Amino acid sequence: MEWRVRAIRGATTVSENSIEAIQEAVTELLDELETLNNLKPEQIISTTFTVTRDLDATFPAAVARQRPQWENVPLLDVQQMQVPGSLERCIRFLVHVNLPASQTEVHHPYLRGAKDLRPDWSLARASLS
Repeated sequence: MEWRVRAIRGATTVSENSIEAIQEAVTELLDELETLNNLKPEQIISTTFTVTRDLDATFPAAVARQRPQWENVPLLDVQQMQVPGSLERCIRFLVHVNLPASQTEVHHPYLRGAKDLRPDWSLARASLS
């Protein structure tokens, strides 16, 4: 089978800066990533999470590392650049994956308040053809 490297973006927001709220949001976001893209953790090359500066209760990567089969995925957390008027309490990711070359669509999950960041991606799958 022929494989291709793809990048998948996604984002979500949390209701408050707490461990529980961040765990819930990251879990929901990664569930969407895996389910909608038919993705297995062994296909993931690396994942970078960004968080807005108002989120510091826990690392999104620490949440991801607790998922089944994610213990060997290279993970990185960084702080999102602060821009006046930008979306608050936001967690974003950039995931590089190996997908079958025949898979011509990927889904970029934008959830909760982050749906407005990329309405074109939050409503439909993006075609890679």
